[in-house]
Amino acid sequence: MRDFQRAGRSPVHAGEAAVATSHPLSTLTAIEVLRSGGNAVDAGIAAVAVQCVVDPLMTGIGGDCFALYAPKGAAVPIALNGSGRSPAAATDAWYLENGVTITPTSPHAVTVPGAIAAWARLAADHGTRSLGALLQPAIRYAETGFPVQPRVGWDWARNVERVRHDPGAAATYLVDGAAPSIGATMRLPKLAATLRRIAEAGPRGFYEGPVARDIVSHLRGLGGLHTEEDFAAAAPEIVTPITTRYRGYDVYECPPSGQGLAALMMLNVLEPFDVGALSELDRVHLLAEACKQGYHHRDALFADPDLHAVPVEHLLSDAWRASARGAIDMARAREPEIYPEIANEVAHKDTVYLCVVDRDGNALSLINSLFQGFGTGLMGPESGVLLHNRGFSFRVEPGHPNTIAPRKRPMHTIIPGMLMRDGRAVAPFGVMGGHYQAMGHVELLSGLLDRGLDVQEALDAPRSFAYGGVVEMESGFPEEVVAGMRARGHAAIPAPLPIGGGQIIWIDHARGTLVAGSDPRKDGSALGY
Repeated sequence: MRDFQRAGRSPVHAGEAAVATSHPLSTLTAIEVLRSGGNAVDAGIAAVAVQCVVDPLMTGIGGDCFALYAPKGAAVPIALNGSGRSPAAATDAWYLENGVTITPTSPHAVTVPGAIAAWARLAADHGTRSLGALLQPAIRYAETGFPVQPRVGWDWARNVERVRHDPGAAATYLVDGAAPSIGATMRLPKLAATLRRIAEAGPRGFYEGPVARDIVSHLRGLGGLHTEEDFAAAAPEIVTPITTRYRGYDVYECPPSGQGLAALMMLNVLEPFDVGALSELDRVHLLAEACKQGYHHRDALFADPDLHAVPVEHLLSDAWRASARGAIDMARAREPEIYPEIANEVAHKDTVYLCVVDRDGNALSLINSLFQGFGTGLMGPESGVLLHNRGFSFRVEPGHPNTIAPRKRPMHTIIPGMLMRDGRAVAPFGVMGGHYQAMGHVELLSGLLDRGLDVQEALDAPRSFAYGGVVEMESGFPEEVVAGMRARGHAAIPAPLPIGGGQIIWIDHARGTLVAGSDPRKDGSALGY
């Protein structure tokens, strides 16, 4: 339990239903849907749609979506890959022949957005309300306006250059050439009209007709290879989730093209260690070494499984676990190696994650993203759709698993998680923060299952992340831990930004209650009733 004389948050205990998001208006929307009789899927879609309006840096309908959904009584969650694909004309040979590189702000970083198709599939398969009904709160906020929250405003100010290069985006998201002030009311009338079109026509209102035509025309005018046929072909995919066992719980992730596999690999590395008994220095060192092992393999091997086989079974095998554990020296940092000899890299990006558990025990873990802040910064001039830059994750490297190819999904960083035990959902959870997310899942679960922290304490705990030759460490770590990491050979540096942000709802089956937490690094909250 936290010290009530110090600043902090308490976990939210609820008897019937709960929701946790990273924005207060998103949380409130989900609660309103639940209280009016909607289920977890209804609440989650309505909430994420609102966040696509009120938190435009982190997410949008021009981005992608993944979900894990555990209906009450389901022994295994349903996994949905709602990521988009590259244009049919996008070959690595074309990029090489034309000397074109994929930069974060170029049209070539835009894959066909998958979010709307994913929401529509979730609503049709598992919701109780139409997609059109669930979009109404988002339409209202886009039309009448929303106040800019503190973390949203801080991020907005850091990313103004991203939208400045596109006239339509600059006119929409800048006020007198600058970010809006915290507390200012912003309206997005073009986005409201597009959301209304989708509400009336369904996903075809986005992937066909005026909206798709507007986006494709804008991208092609900038040199993109997109066609209206590419948009019309968009479809999410129901996939088989992958899993490992940790401390008696079953941890489920979406399979590649996402990076959830890396989280499972790192948990397997930690399994034989008594993590809860380690000193803070030893624990952070162990996490850093496990992290390097997981991410080194991710960057070399993860890709769209439709076009390149990802050795999932091998990477979750006892042989790989033993190899990775054996590569860890608790006294010093070591360089990771690929095992076996099989020979990408992405930077911190922006995302929103939310989770919902309804009165019937259905649990939804949902994540939606533009990748970087404001994505590419490119906006459909008439539709008001801000476009993500997920294609920046592609390589232009023939033979590499993640090289760009026609109708291919890039290696994806956004990952929802689901914890289960004895065939029942225990906790939908997720941690935002670009490629940190796999490590974020590990830190969150280790805090809960190894250290005995409650859901809010586990989210509040200081974070570290070993990637790219450095270990970023948040300011909550004592200086002696930072110094100890450096003494063991780690290039430990202060984290330049808060690392990620997460949400979780713990289902206490014994008591018949829910315990929800939301990350203090964001503006959001957990609520329940």
